[in-house]
Amino acid sequence: MEKVTGFSCLFFRAHDPVGLTAWYRDPLGITPVPPDYEQLGWRQEVGPTGWFLFRKPRATLGTRRIWMVNFRVRDLDAMVDHGAQVSRGL
Repeated sequence: MEKVTGFSCLFFRAHDPVGLTAWYRDPLGITPVPPDYEQLGWRQEVGPTGWFLFRKPRATLGTRRIWMVNFRVRDLDAMVDHGAQVSRGL
C-alpha cells in the first residue's frame, strides 16, 4: 500500500503575496519557489511534521482561508489505484 512520503508544495492565499514571501524568506529563511529548474528551492530538514485538522470555522484560522497541499509519493499510479479501491470500499 502506498503512503505519502512528504510534502511537495504548500499553497495558500495572501492579501500581500510579495510582502508575505519576503517575511517567510527574510526572518524565517524559507526561500520562494525559484523561477526555473536550474535553481534549488527551500528544503526542509528531516524530522517529524505536525498534521492538524480543525473544524471550520475556527477563529485562529479564519473562515475564508484556502489552503492546498501537494504530497510527495513514490508511485503515483499505485497511490491513485489504492485511493480508488478505498473509495469503492474494497
